[in-house]
Amino acid sequence: MKKKLLALLNSKKEARTAKMVEVDKADKVEEVRALGTDLEAINVEIRSLEDMIAEIKDEPTNERTAAVNGETPGVVMTGVAESRTVDTDDMEYRKAFQEFVTKGTAIPTELRANATTKTTDIGSAIPNVLVDRIVETMESTGMILPLVTRTSFSAGVSIPTSSVKPVATWVLEGATSDRQKKTTSVITFTHHKLRCEIAMSIEASAMAIAAFENAFVKQVVEAMVKAIELAIIDGAGTASPKGILKETPNAGQALEVSTLTYAGLVEAEAAIPQAYENNVVWVMTKKTFMGYVGMVDDVKQPVARVNYGLAGKIERTLLGRTVVLCGDYIDSYSATLTVGKPFAFIFNFADYALNTIYDMGIQRKQDWDTEDLLTKAVMAVDGKVIDKNSLVILKKKA
Repeated sequence: MKKKLLALLNSKKEARTAKMVEVDKADKVEEVRALGTDLEAINVEIRSLEDMIAEIKDEPTNERTAAVNGETPGVVMTGVAESRTVDTDDMEYRKAFQEFVTKGTAIPTELRANATTKTTDIGSAIPNVLVDRIVETMESTGMILPLVTRTSFSAGVSIPTSSVKPVATWVLEGATSDRQKKTTSVITFTHHKLRCEIAMSIEASAMAIAAFENAFVKQVVEAMVKAIELAIIDGAGTASPKGILKETPNAGQALEVSTLTYAGLVEAEAAIPQAYENNVVWVMTKKTFMGYVGMVDDVKQPVARVNYGLAGKIERTLLGRTVVLCGDYIDSYSATLTVGKPFAFIFNFADYALNTIYDMGIQRKQDWDTEDLLTKAVMAVDGKVIDKNSLVILKKKA
């Protein structure tokens, strides 16, 4: 019985591998969404089979079978395959992984037995210890990524969002109130593929395991963090997550500014609905913020402040509201800035959901001319604004 279930489980895993190949080749969002639904169904079947197999008692081992047949226990019989489980966190697997990336040496079969599912695009499984370090670094690197809401919904799942809130009414004794319908809308996450191809010189093959892992993590983080944060701010929403600036603000919350003035700051602050003003922050480049530094109000009080916290970290504020610098993700204000281009906005980043599936794998090849080892890392990410009521955008006015 257990052998039949194992055979069925292997066939389901092969079907999942084939489906992932189709996902990799898909170009249209609708096609990727449909394939994602099929993948989720296959994953459910695989988990069900694994649970059934786990409930079945283990079959007699080679040693017990040998004892029943009158053979000497503890003696390895000829032709009996050795079975062992090696976790991807073990140093043996990590070293084999280094050999694969730097020299192309195939990871031994017994080490890959419990590795993550492979496709033609994923040459081998990244050790869990490396994935954990990549995720940890991504969450603590950059100014934007640690602020957004993190989710891990399956692709194609529709998430309800409220569009109308019920209103309470005062009633007389014995009287009733009108019934109110709670209306909702939904958002659906897909999984956009994020690729990062890095090059490591041939000298990397001589690295110690710790140095190799540090170099690999650093290169993946630097590229992927920047790509994800750029998508959060200004992503197109087709082949990448939909950015905050691609949303249409509510009426009165899209402001056109010709110059950086104190009155413009007051107007932007007034555009924030009072119910949403908690936890919202200014977002702009450092160059734009420095345009406000030195600006004073009518009583000669500075509107921009730069303080230093207990740890000596710079804390920037405008009219008492925190300013988050976003690097090159948004244009800086200047006299030559294109009319209609946003240069700053106010938003509560908790209202942005970044849906991430850390299914990461790599594929490698060697450049014939330079001997550099080219390594491609892949992950799946999507993101959307789930509540835009706190969004106020400042754009350049003619």
